[in-house]
Amino acid sequence: MIDGNFETKSARMERMVLLSLQAPADDVDRIMEAVVKVVPLMMGKYDGNAYQTGEGVESYRPLEGAAAGPETDLRKRPRIVEVSFELPDDRKKIEQVIETIFQTHSYQEPVIRQQNILASRTKGLDDSKNPNRWWNTTGDLKSKPESISS
Repeated sequence: MIDGNFETKSARMERMVLLSLQAPADDVDRIMEAVVKVVPLMMGKYDGNAYQTGEGVESYRPLEGAAAGPETDLRKRPRIVEVSFELPDDRKKIEQVIETIFQTHSYQEPVIRQQNILASRTKGLDDSKNPNRWWNTTGDLKSKPESISS
C-alpha cells in the first residue's frame, strides 16, 4: 500500500477524499447545485467535477420511527443513482458538504460514503500533439453538453 503522494512523469497522485451519495435521479441537480456552492469541486483547470452512475433500484423497509411509518413489505425504488466527487482532505469542508447533502436530500437517512484516496492531477505537460487527446481527434466534448441528471 502506498502511504503518501507520489509522482509519475505526467501526473501527481495527491491525498483526497472521495465522497459518494445515492439519490433519486430527479434530486441530483438540486443536491449538486448546493454542494458546489460549498466547494467548487476543482480538478486542475476544471470545476464542477462529479461522476454519476446509471440508474438502479434501491430496496428498503421502513421501521418504527421512520418518517413513512413502519411497514411489513420491502419497498423497491427505481431510478436511484450514485454520485461521487473528490474533495481536499479538509475535515471542516467535508463536514459542510455532508451537512449540505443532508439538508438538500429528500431522504430521512441519505446514503453518504467517504473514502480516503490518492487522486491524479496532471503536471500540465505540453501534450498538444498527443493523438489520443479529444482535441486531436474527431470528437468535440463541447458539442453536446448533458445535464447531471440526464
